[in-house]
This record gives sequence, structure tokens and C-alpha cells, in this order.
Amino acid sequence: MYMLRNFLGLFVLTLVICIFILLMQFVWLHVRDLVGKGVGLSVLAEFFVYAVASVVPLALPLAVLLSSLMTFGNLGEQVELTAMKAAGVSLFRIIRPLVVAVMVICAGAFYFSNSILPVSQVKLWTLIFSLRQKSPELDIPEGEFYDGIHGFHIYVRHKNPRRGMLYDMMIYDYSKGFKDATVMLADSGKIVVSDDKHYLMLHLYSGESFENLSRKQQRATGTTKNIPYRRESFAEKQILIDFDSDLTRYDESLLADQHVSKDTRQLLHSIDSVQALSVEKGNEQSQQMVESRYFGRERHTVERMEELEKKHERLMAKAETDGVDWRVRYNPDSLFASFNNTYKERVLAVALERARAQRDQIDYNAIVLDDYQRYIRKHEVELHRKFTLAFACLIFFFIGAPLGAIIRKGGLGTPVIISVVMFIFYYIIDNTGYKMAREAIWPCWAGMWLSSFVLLPIGIFLTYKAATDSALFNPEAWAKIFEPLKRKLGLTDE
Repeated sequence: MYMLRNFLGLFVLTLVICIFILLMQFVWLHVRDLVGKGVGLSVLAEFFVYAVASVVPLALPLAVLLSSLMTFGNLGEQVELTAMKAAGVSLFRIIRPLVVAVMVICAGAFYFSNSILPVSQVKLWTLIFSLRQKSPELDIPEGEFYDGIHGFHIYVRHKNPRRGMLYDMMIYDYSKGFKDATVMLADSGKIVVSDDKHYLMLHLYSGESFENLSRKQQRATGTTKNIPYRRESFAEKQILIDFDSDLTRYDESLLADQHVSKDTRQLLHSIDSVQALSVEKGNEQSQQMVESRYFGRERHTVERMEELEKKHERLMAKAETDGVDWRVRYNPDSLFASFNNTYKERVLAVALERARAQRDQIDYNAIVLDDYQRYIRKHEVELHRKFTLAFACLIFFFIGAPLGAIIRKGGLGTPVIISVVMFIFYYIIDNTGYKMAREAIWPCWAGMWLSSFVLLPIGIFLTYKAATDSALFNPEAWAKIFEPLKRKLGLTDE
């Protein structure tokens, strides 16, 4: 219980820290979707809850590594680990309760990735897409053009926030297109949002407007062709502008068929279904090429095929009567050589056109099949990811625990440095394998399990060294290994 209590306390603490660090990185990537949108605290809280859920699977392995390093580093620094071994307790017996705890964490990580993460991912990305489409908060700056209103550019020289007045305004209205733009100048004005937050009422005072007139507008207004614009002076002018400032949420069903929204059962079902469709489509394309388009052969009815067979038999019989091998007499090259130049050009043009048509058909078939394969790869990658992230927790424990027992340094200094270096190493390998699997360079299982294949031997080696009390990081021990080589090279002082 003593070991379990120390480990779980540090695990909860490091998990919170890791989640916070990864959350800040995630928020930084999407800060443009949040800033300036005028969303309420409830929407921001919802975003952060879903963002926390998205970083938990990545934070768990790092938290296990850091907490196991700190736990055994503290035991080694306080000589408690040495006392346990002196009492005859082996390292495997010491870590036995922690192995059970980590296996429970691995099971929880898999359950989280399989059941909770798909739901949170759908809600998170639906919210992000909704925020990206939301109109920005209306906040017109001084001394620069504001383009937050679709189809309008507004320039304000001075503002009076208390009265809500804007002075020396210049407005470019492109809502009807660039050719039909309207330019408005006003000494002052104000902008009022409607009660339903779907419109803006623009009040302008003491100004002028200049509007380009299209041919249709010139005929409608009775103006001549020599006057391509209209000028208007006004004491007061009101303009109604569409401006939906509410957050319109996307339908979550739009992401229902995405790989991030499915658990293992749904992923397996989708992979099997699309794989069957891919095989069926490939067979259909092959059959179509052979029967209807392969080398220019056309599909024939049974009667036409019987007619062609009879004609072929007559040609063979005639060639045999003439004493000439029919393969030579009816050779395509000889037949082509017998044509005149005009007919040869026509034959070559037809052949080239058919060859290009076949190439285009083959390219199209490849694109269709590649779409199926890309869909399958995405689902296979997501399927393996649910297991690899959980298994990484177990691997990182067998790296962190023996490392802590060997270096015997507690606190947050050395363990944090080692954990960051090891996690960066893991992240680089894992990301490399993911890209290899995504681009179909490697099989999906090989790419997604690459990090486990690399780190598992390291964990076994470190555990063996810690169990045998090997001085892995002792400079004197490494110097003794190279002592014979130094004597042979004459580098010793003796």
C-alpha cells in the first residue's frame, strides 16, 4: 500500500500537469477560432472540456513515465529502495502492486479511447467548425479598415465609446460585387445590432455616397451612358446589413462516418464493409475492361459472336486452300502496310484516341479504388491507435520505474528532463510510423506499432539492469569496460 499510495499520488499530480501543458498547445493551435468571436463563457467551457478529453490519451503515457520515475527516484534517493533490497525483497516484488495499478490504467485508457473519446471528438470538431463560421465580434478599431462585416470595409477616424458614436467614416460596400461597389462618406454615425442579433442598423449623418451603375441600372434610372455612377448627398441615411452574430452549430451527424467518431466495433464493421465494396468494385472494373473496352474489343451479342466465329472459320479454310499460313496472311502489320497514307493516318488517329480513352478510364478506376483504400487506412490507423496508446502506458512504466531505481534522483528536476527527452523520442517514432501507415508505405499495423517495437526492448533492458543492480549510469563502470582497450593503445599512465 505504501508504494501504491506514493505512485498514485504522483500519477494524479503529473497527469494534471501533462494535461495542462498539452491543452495549452492545443488551444494555441486553435486560438484564431476563439479570439474575437464574442462567444460566451458556456461555449468556452464546453470547448475546454472537449479539448481536455482529446489530450488525455496522449497525457496518460507521459504521466505514467514521469510518476514512475519520480516514485522510484525518491525511493532511491532516500535509500528506501536499498533497504528493501537488503531485506531480501526483489525489484519485481516491489513493483508488483504498481504493475497491477498500471494495467488498470491501461484498461481505463483503452476504455476512454474506445467509448468516451469518439463522442468528445465529434462534439469538439463540430464546435470548432461552428466557431470558424461564426461572424467576429463587432469591434471597429480607430484609424484602420475593419472587414469583419461580410461585403463591407469600414474606416473610422475617431470613436466615442460612451455615446456609441463613430466620426469621419468611410464605408466601401462590395455586397453587390466589386463592379457595383458603393462608397459612402459620413461626418458621423453609429451601428446598432438588432434585438435578434441577425442584422446591423447603420445610421449615417451628413455625408455623401458614390455608386457605380451597371448598364441595367442606367436604363432603369433613365441615365445616359456617359454617367456611369450616381452621387447622393444626405443628411441622414440608414442601411440594414445582414450580420448573424449567433453561434450556429453544425449538425453532429456530418461527422458520423469519420474515423474519429467510431469505436472498435464500428471501425471493424466499416473496414469490412468498405473492403468488400473495394473488392467488388475492382472485379467490376476488371470485368468491364475485358468485356467492353480492352484493346478495343466491343461487347457483342450471342448472334454476333457466332457470326464472327463462322467468318473466322471461313478465313482459315480459305488460307488453308491457298496453302498459306492464315497467321501470316492475316497479320495486322501486313494489313496496315497495305493501306495508303491517308487511311494509315486515320487508323493511327483512331488507335491513339482509343488508347487515350483507355488510359483515362484506368486513371479514373485507380482514383476510385484509392479512395476506398484511403478510407480503410484511416479506419485501420484509428483502430490500432486505441490499443497502442494504452500499451504505451505499460511500456513507459517499465522504462520509468527501472530508470528511477538506477539514477536514484527524486523531485521534479532530473525526472522531468528524462521524461521529456524520452517522450520526444517516442513522439518522433510514433509520428513517423503514423505517416508511413497513412501514406500506405508500410502496413497500418507496422506503422502504428513501430513505437512499441522500439521502446519495448528498451524497457526490458532497463528492467533487467535495475533488477541486477547494474551501474548503468556510473562513469567508473564504463571506464573499466574500456580499460583493456586503453592499455593496448598505450593511453594509460602506467
